[in-house]
Amino acid sequence: MNRFTRRGLLAGVAAAGTGALTAPGAPRAIAQSTPAAGRSETQVVVVGAGLAGLTAARELVAAGCEVLVVEARDRVGGRTVNQAVTAPGASPGTIVEVGGQWVGPTQDRVLGLIQQLGLETFKTYDAGDYADYHNGKLTRYGHVFPADPLNLGLNRIPPSDPVGAAEAAVAIQELDRMAAGVPLDAPWTAHDARTSDGQTFEDWMDHHLVQPGAKSLISLAINAVFSVEPRDVSLLHVLFYIASAGGLDRLLRTSDGAQDSRIIGGSQRISLEMARELGPRVLLNAPVTRIDQDSAGVSVHGDDFSVRAKRCVVTAPPALAARIRYAPLLPGTRDQLTQRMPMGSVIKVQCVYPTPFWRADGLAGQATSDTGLVRTTFDNSPPDASVGVLLGFIEGEQGRHADQMPAAQRRKGVIECFTRYFGERAADPLEYIEKNWLEEEWTRGGYGGVFAPGAWLDFGKALRAPVGHIHWAGTETATIWSGYMDGAVRSGERVAKEVTSSL
Repeated sequence: MNRFTRRGLLAGVAAAGTGALTAPGAPRAIAQSTPAAGRSETQVVVVGAGLAGLTAARELVAAGCEVLVVEARDRVGGRTVNQAVTAPGASPGTIVEVGGQWVGPTQDRVLGLIQQLGLETFKTYDAGDYADYHNGKLTRYGHVFPADPLNLGLNRIPPSDPVGAAEAAVAIQELDRMAAGVPLDAPWTAHDARTSDGQTFEDWMDHHLVQPGAKSLISLAINAVFSVEPRDVSLLHVLFYIASAGGLDRLLRTSDGAQDSRIIGGSQRISLEMARELGPRVLLNAPVTRIDQDSAGVSVHGDDFSVRAKRCVVTAPPALAARIRYAPLLPGTRDQLTQRMPMGSVIKVQCVYPTPFWRADGLAGQATSDTGLVRTTFDNSPPDASVGVLLGFIEGEQGRHADQMPAAQRRKGVIECFTRYFGERAADPLEYIEKNWLEEEWTRGGYGGVFAPGAWLDFGKALRAPVGHIHWAGTETATIWSGYMDGAVRSGERVAKEVTSSL
């Protein structure tokens, strides 16, 4: 059996405050020979050093298990990545997150982990008016319907089309009502699962929404939450997702919602700190190509390593886990599940300015639009506001379209959008930062996998079910806050209990 190579061994990780491997401005981790480097057997191999994998490993180590984490990338963090801001005026160590970044109320597991690791959060800037660009007209809005007697959430919906906005608000309440009937552990058992999983979300909109403005607003919500088009995802999957978060309004909100807060120093610090604790148990630059299993355990192979273990935890998104070869083959239901849960399409873009100038104009930095590459924006400035950062997402069909553009054309289109929403001062950023998740080899899209029609009903049982000695984790497998960092942490905790009970 091949022994581990010295390259890629995470033998020591600096404290997250000063960084770790690939953290901005940090010294590179030193690869050196340690007892773990020559070990070809362990109790549990964890595939993936993102939040799910590192949480699972941390829990397993706490339970007394021998663990090795193998990660394809040259860094930890998975879909969370920090990038240094180099623009003049930025405070030393200023970063932006180019992957997942937000945490919010009811995300108890990731918030608890943040506290355990000694990290802190700060609120996403949400003061001032929002902007909406609709039918060629820019509108600022705050509390447009102050009475809101039916509690429809109208204060948070753009007023460009009041009739459409009202219908969209009613639709949000109806979706919440439908989602309340979806069992989180088994969505396929919902009383109307055959109907809801037999249609796309676009089908539902076509049958229940009359106003074009309402369809536009709800479509934008689907783009923003899933980075797919309404035609790409089953209605049941949308309902499950809403139930998983505790309501569509909570998914869409900034303050008191899914976008409430960020981690000081960036979301990747969570993984960097866990990797520091795990030390030489984490092997980088180690893509898994094949997993063999027999009655006694598993053998996990890469191009230049092999390791024998009693159990294996795979935390990659289902579509990516499908690229691993398995011997014997996975059961048909598990294999076909991975064929029906593609990743969304998203490019995350950020422009850095000398100041967050929009705040002085009474704007929150949040805009929505019915046109252009960027149709959702946020204020992503650092806590000290030493520079201003506008964040935008290019999602779904627009993401696929932008992926085909030359980089310079894409940049031009992004800046045009920011200028349209926030004025001419947005036209000349100090720095432009872009992360195209469609080109990320070990993710292949974002934000997460989504189920096409029929997949929950016919294959949902295989999402978390172990296959012999192979167990599955990752945010897609979570029942609470699926698709979010909290879901990833919960899945790691769940699979660690599953594995320890089986050993």
